[in-house]
Order: sequence, then structure tokens, then C-alpha cells
Amino acid sequence: MIYDKNQQLVKMINQIAVNNAYDDDLERAADAVASHVRKFWAKSMKQDIRSFAEAGGEGLNDIAKAAVNRI
Repeated sequence: MIYDKNQQLVKMINQIAVNNAYDDDLERAADAVASHVRKFWAKSMKQDIRSFAEAGGEGLNDIAKAAVNRI
């Protein structure tokens, strides 16, 4: 199996998004996810997920997409 770092990052940020979904409040959830990513992800991971999102971001859920725009 070939390791795809983008798939792993998508999985991770989507999980964070699901855990921070606040009663359908996308803005609040995206802020919480972006804050988590800024605090705990390595600079290279943040750059990779931003680049991935800019290239279409296939697989990112709505909260994750909004969060990436805030990173």
C-alpha cells in the first residue's frame, strides 16, 4: 500500500471537524478546527493541507474546508 500524506491529512482534519461540530454552526466549528490545527500541526502539515485544499480539496468536509481557509 502506498502512503498518501494528503489522504491522511484529510482524514485527520475531517475527524477534528466532526468532533467540533457545534449545532450546525459552521463558523464556530471552523474556528475551533483552525485553532486546533494552528496549535498542534507541524508547519509542513499546515502547508500541505492548504495546498491540497487550493487544488480542489477532494474529500474535505464543509467544516474542514472552512477551517483550512482560516489557517
